[in-house]
Amino acid sequence: MISDATSISHDLEVIRRVLSGEVNAYESLMTKYLKHVTSIVYKHIPPQEVEEVAQDVFIRAYRSLKTFKQKSEFKPWISSIAVRACCDHWRRVYRSKEILLSSLPENYRERMEAILSEQSGAPDDRERQQKKARELLDWALNQLSPEDRMVVELVYLEGLSGKEAATLLGWSVANIKIRSFRARKKLYRLLSRLDRS
Repeated sequence: MISDATSISHDLEVIRRVLSGEVNAYESLMTKYLKHVTSIVYKHIPPQEVEEVAQDVFIRAYRSLKTFKQKSEFKPWISSIAVRACCDHWRRVYRSKEILLSSLPENYRERMEAILSEQSGAPDDRERQQKKARELLDWALNQLSPEDRMVVELVYLEGLSGKEAATLLGWSVANIKIRSFRARKKLYRLLSRLDRS
């Protein structure tokens, strides 16, 4: 097994080669980190769009290689680019919405009522309830701004600390705390409105 130090020095050597004009050397970094980048993107993006966003991550990383600090590690750097690409994806989706929904559509309201009325503890029912709850959560997350959505996903759904989320997004810890507080309040208001309808 390759040690971390050997792996890091290999990455730095590949980056040096790419920056000196040997662009095909970048493929080895893509191969090495494809699974890692894809796993990050998969947590935040609908499955049918993961491949496209992951590819965008590697394009962004390639274009930004000149800004990579040669004394740092490539893996955290590309992880940060992956999280930001996910945030940008949701920003594009958010901007392209034709109509912002102010309340839950009728079919979701019916699903929510069904979830609340189901009392069975059978495994199939629990799976169905979990699926419906996930659909409701996806709807609620879609109502948030892309930045708020990423903060909620990183801090509350993935369990990252404020500092870890700040590092990945390139924000201050204070900004993460403020955004997570505001996003949580927005989600609460959205779900409270559903409860009353």
